[in-house]
Amino acid sequence: MSYIAERREEEKERRRLEIIEAAEQLYAEKGWDSVTMDQVARTARLSRALLYVYFKDKEDLLFAITGRALEELRHRFEQATSEHQLGIDQVTAIGRAYALFQQENPFQFDACSRYHAHQAHLGEPNELACNAGGDSVLAVIVESLHRGIADGSIRADIGDPLKVCFMLWAFSHGLIQIATNKSQEIARQGIEVGTLMEEGRAMLRHMLAPGK
Repeated sequence: MSYIAERREEEKERRRLEIIEAAEQLYAEKGWDSVTMDQVARTARLSRALLYVYFKDKEDLLFAITGRALEELRHRFEQATSEHQLGIDQVTAIGRAYALFQQENPFQFDACSRYHAHQAHLGEPNELACNAGGDSVLAVIVESLHRGIADGSIRADIGDPLKVCFMLWAFSHGLIQIATNKSQEIARQGIEVGTLMEEGRAMLRHMLAPGK
């Protein structure tokens, strides 16, 4: 690649990143349903026409935002697992990291939730990148499950670690959403949300641990 072509590619990637960051700012401030492509263009200081050169529609832009969110989530999971030796401790740490991710980056958690609820078309580059990003996040969990089975901290009869990974993800994601969206109802029942989250993770740990 020539120097000029390389500079053009760098400029293109820089502009794409500026668009994504502008959309993320609006997402965090307003919520995705209230964000328009016109607002993104104005925030990124470019024309609406140029915005559509980079992203074909709002859904395509959401895929790009979600891809960055999944990359951040994978990094957090890897950091969480690096602090523990036993597989079951790694899985527990991943659960805490997921809850913290929602607390610190609620718009990114929402983007991931929208992506999970989305019916895949598997055609556009940004969507394919999300699929790859999601797979890399799941791979961290699966690796910890395999480690736990190997070191004896997780039951050997749990079945396919990938299936177990999806179950853990579904339980954890649902618990976080209920704790977030129904916090007042939970409190009205006399339950402290933080305690509910910790006890939920403890229950999962008990289910994974070998019987005594």
